[in-house]
Amino acid sequence: MTDTTREKLIENAALLFQERGFHGVGVADILKKAGVPKGSLYHHFRNGKADLAVAAAEWTSGHMMRIIDDAFGPAQDFDHGMATLCHKLAKLFDIQPAWRACPIASSLFDGPENQPFRIKSAEIFDRWSHLIASHAIRLGIPAPEAEARGRMAFIAIQGAWTLAHAQGTSDVLRQLPALMAPASAQSS
Repeated sequence: MTDTTREKLIENAALLFQERGFHGVGVADILKKAGVPKGSLYHHFRNGKADLAVAAAEWTSGHMMRIIDDAFGPAQDFDHGMATLCHKLAKLFDIQPAWRACPIASSLFDGPENQPFRIKSAEIFDRWSHLIASHAIRLGIPAPEAEARGRMAFIAIQGAWTLAHAQGTSDVLRQLPALMAPASAQSS
């Protein structure tokens, strides 16, 4: 964890939003966990909690993108990268309460219904999908098919994450690669 006030606010808010959702976290909760005075929130985030939620989502997205890179980096093919990604997310689900649901959905979808939150969510989700697609291309899948597989992988992970959260078990995430294998074989 970092020492700057702004980064303390972002990191602690991200964890709280992931665990409790936007509406489940008060400004006082964030300030207490970050160990900073109230004025610092509005100094760094003019619109307060809403701006902080967007910054926290970006911070969390950076972690997710590293997880995607770590999963696909050493993979010999797309299916192995996808399996590793699903298993990494399942492990996080098991050991980190903040990762029991999509961290962006927890932070932004639970927030106020507003255009900036929807736009930020779409941007982040597109980056995740494109990152998966870029690994597919690196692993030899032609660009149009890679984009489709990246998008399908993202949609499948989101659905599995939601179902895992609802059922309270990471098994859904672990089963996803096998469930996707027939779709993967058909598109080859």
